[in-house]
Amino acid sequence: MKRELVSYLTVQFSMSLRQACRTLSLSRTVYFYQPDTWHNERVIQALTELAERYPRYGFKKLFQLLRRQGHTWNHKRVHRIYCLLKLNFRRRGKQRLQVHNPAPLATPEALNQSWSIDFMHDALICGRRFRSFNVVDDFNREALAIEIDLNIPAKRVIKRGFYIWFKAGCFTAPQPSWGFSIDKKINSKNIL
Repeated sequence: MKRELVSYLTVQFSMSLRQACRTLSLSRTVYFYQPDTWHNERVIQALTELAERYPRYGFKKLFQLLRRQGHTWNHKRVHRIYCLLKLNFRRRGKQRLQVHNPAPLATPEALNQSWSIDFMHDALICGRRFRSFNVVDDFNREALAIEIDLNIPAKRVIKRGFYIWFKAGCFTAPQPSWGFSIDKKINSKNIL
């Protein structure tokens, strides 16, 4: 815009180029500047080839690949062209969850055959959070244990489970309330 005004002033008012540039507060180097966009074509070509070959790569990885190919272009220039090509707006598609068909939970036929465990949390009026650990018999929905504290470490949960186990008798497997069963063997020597 200012270049057009400079040429207008020089033609209409027969001003010198220097006076017209000074009037419009435009540097003469800016007036004579010609951008060398033909250099960008090589960058555009190299970037688009790499982006097509590696569609999941971002700017940093593509720039590293350009450097490995021997190009010495400035990273700011390459990033500007990368944004002009709108390669920065590529988004990762939604990943589908694997279809998981868990086995249906078996209904127990006797007491202490299977238990369910559950963790819950809430906050007091003062803002302190607390957790509760619940153990429920699946046959008659009896609450075998409820532990409430600000912090319930795993060792304490296992100790409580063994205490109920010895008190109530053996069971097949504890069932967390979200549907998975606990398959790991627990070493009772380290806990009791």
